[in-house]
Amino acid sequence: MAKLTVNLDAMIARDDFEVKIEDDSQSTGRDSGNFKLSELEQGQIVLNMLRKPEFQRETKDWTPERVAELIRSFVDGDLIPSVIVWHSQLSGDIFVVDGSHRLSALIAWTHDDYGDRQLSSTYFSAGLSKDELSAAKKTRELIAKTVGSYADLKSLGDRATPIQRRRANTFGMRQIEAQWIRGDASKAERSFFTINQSAVAIHPVELRIIKARKKPNAIAARGIIRSGTGHKYWSAFNADVQNEIEKLSKDIYGVLFEPFLETPIKTLELPVAGRGQSADGLSLVVEFINVANKLKTEMWLEDAQKKAGRKKSSDERDILPDDLDGAKTIEYLRSVKRIATRVSGNASRSLGLHPAVYFYSATGRYQPATFLAIVSLFQELELNDGFHAFTEVRYRLEEFLVKYRYFINQIVRNYGAGTRGLEPLVTMYKTVIQSIRDDASDEKIAVILQQNERLKFLKVMDDESIANSKEFTSSAKSAAFFHKALEEGAVRCEICNARIHMKGINIDHSVPLRDGGSGHSKNAQVTHPFCQSGYKERRSHAAASESS
Repeated sequence: MAKLTVNLDAMIARDDFEVKIEDDSQSTGRDSGNFKLSELEQGQIVLNMLRKPEFQRETKDWTPERVAELIRSFVDGDLIPSVIVWHSQLSGDIFVVDGSHRLSALIAWTHDDYGDRQLSSTYFSAGLSKDELSAAKKTRELIAKTVGSYADLKSLGDRATPIQRRRANTFGMRQIEAQWIRGDASKAERSFFTINQSAVAIHPVELRIIKARKKPNAIAARGIIRSGTGHKYWSAFNADVQNEIEKLSKDIYGVLFEPFLETPIKTLELPVAGRGQSADGLSLVVEFINVANKLKTEMWLEDAQKKAGRKKSSDERDILPDDLDGAKTIEYLRSVKRIATRVSGNASRSLGLHPAVYFYSATGRYQPATFLAIVSLFQELELNDGFHAFTEVRYRLEEFLVKYRYFINQIVRNYGAGTRGLEPLVTMYKTVIQSIRDDASDEKIAVILQQNERLKFLKVMDDESIANSKEFTSSAKSAAFFHKALEEGAVRCEICNARIHMKGINIDHSVPLRDGGSGHSKNAQVTHPFCQSGYKERRSHAAASESS
């Protein structure tokens, strides 16, 4: 089961280091001293002044146990590392450069909000995942058992036990130590990167997004991973552009990450992109955006440009500029949505691929490389009007993928995760599709794959080898369910005979109404959206042309 982490991102608002406000009447001009816990309560000036740098990762890495332990340590007088802050002379705000998790945990305690109460629900428009809601509940329960709520400790009075009285006195008197950075916004930003790169705090993908935060693919990724809610990284654009970014992001998130992934897997109702609102989810979204829009790493990452030895005079046109008006971000989001709705969903163009067939291992582990490979394959099919030909062989393709599922694992193991295995996987899919058209047997197709230079390491496994494979011991419950459900429980399309996912179900007339078919349930058939609206229609027209 995935580790629960507490979403504290709403506790401290984000802002640009260099933002300037016209009305500084609320500014305290404070640039020294420590913080009292009471200054973090609702409506307090210091709380309203606290900010995180706009580019900082989300504050959601701590487990419920770690949040509860921090609060217990604070009220028991244990050592708590200082927070590092910077006071902006332009806005009057106090930016937290280091220690945002520590400070956010204490703010969460004073507000009884661990990702599921007023601050968070307003910030995220109630768009929290089941895991985040579970983490909030668990955190609140742990704190109730170990310390007690902030409100309770403040109001106990004569009813307090000696321990409670001591703790109440401690947090009433104790201050949160702060170290203040002196200098301008550029020094504060340099300090942020120095501090956070020396620790292992920032996920590599997060760091890339931070450094490229004004690029359209980075803005699009931030929008998608939070379903268009949370901090508006696109707030500099006009209102219509902001609304369009949020709408597209929400639509794409729904296609990719709903229903929510729960482990061990006990249902075939799985998301096509794995678990959202996570570092892995963000990594997949970034790669998806880049593949969908044909972006190379050196086009948008400065470090990659330097590594590639790019010369400005000849290659400047290939460098992705910052998005100043949101137009490019919207363009990228539309490209992503166009492909996403081809892969999944109930739009008429959707093939409704079954995630358990294409994107998950036999043990239920999500395989992002396969998703990116399908995206790449579908881009080719889109250009060549190849989806009808794909549908012709879809049944046998999927049966082969289920039968030789371990080939995917072998490719990923050989080439590594992410985009490194993308081309070999696409090669495998295209080879299998062509071999099926050539009427090759499954066994012959396996041999053909092994003859390919990129795939010569593939090994056919017998039933005993599969049963003894380590891949099948890590998540036996999911593996057992997957095998039984895919073989016996999956609904089949009555046009192409491939499996149907719950998000891609279409009810069609077996005999079209124009040909005398009735609206009775006996004339209904379950299909993929594209099989009914695209493939069947073209097949019917072709048959009519031949008969005339």
